[in-house]
Amino acid sequence: MKIAFIGLGNMGAPMATNLVKAGHDVHVFDLVEGAVKALEAEGATRGESAQAVARGAEVVISMLPAGAHVRGLYLGRDGEVGLFDALDGKPLIVDASTISPEDARHVGAAAAERGLTYLDAPVSGGVGGAKAGTLTFIVGGVEAGFEQARPVLENMGKNIFHAGPVGAGQVAKICNNMLLGILMSGTAEALALGVKNGMDPAVLSEIMKQSSGGNWALNVYNPWPGVMEGSAASRDYQGGFLTDLMAKDLGLAWELALGSKATVPMGSQARNLFALHSAQGSGQLDFSSIQKLYRAGEEG
Repeated sequence: MKIAFIGLGNMGAPMATNLVKAGHDVHVFDLVEGAVKALEAEGATRGESAQAVARGAEVVISMLPAGAHVRGLYLGRDGEVGLFDALDGKPLIVDASTISPEDARHVGAAAAERGLTYLDAPVSGGVGGAKAGTLTFIVGGVEAGFEQARPVLENMGKNIFHAGPVGAGQVAKICNNMLLGILMSGTAEALALGVKNGMDPAVLSEIMKQSSGGNWALNVYNPWPGVMEGSAASRDYQGGFLTDLMAKDLGLAWELALGSKATVPMGSQARNLFALHSAQGSGQLDFSSIQKLYRAGEEG
């Protein structure tokens, strides 16, 4: 299958690589030349523009940072023609970006007007899941489109969910990431409290893992350096899911709550903590680096 993949960041690059390994004819585009070269080395075909890689594609997949980028790609901006109006066929459109449900519905409606099937399909599982091909895809869109996309998504993910109509994928992803932000900030807080009172972080982590405090942030993605081999915390918080992206997603949760008059006191607190952490210069570190916020004043 010819697949166009647009957006080769920390998540997009390994996702596209897994499609190449599955035997698909993958054509890639990104504004960063190094990212394109890396995918070429894996066997993908480069394109000089999004329109070029989408030409003749059966499926178009995008993985972009924010809603403005998704709208710009598909609908156009600054006088440029959007991808929807430049396609030479009717490929299935799968946007794996995490954006607002409103943006997803807006783009989805524009696709429907042109007779195109659009799915919002944000992912969960982090860079590790993207590399291992074990991501969770949370898909919004029509049932027929979901079934058409499933075989392709299964080359990149382990759990494929149909959340509902267009936009539902984003709602579910935003709720998930709000909970993740709460869990990570709470885990970091508990570890810092224990260490400041004489506990070994590895011992405390094991105790909490086997007790009622166990959670994904603690069990799988421990934020304390040196406790979990291979974690972002043990790589000086390099790579992974950036603090700025977590702050963005928590902002999306806040906007969703405002629009629906939902009460999210813990979500808003997590948003404030990650925004503060980012403002202090940690925006490009993995989000587990929120641990540093609770270690302020320590040497090293």
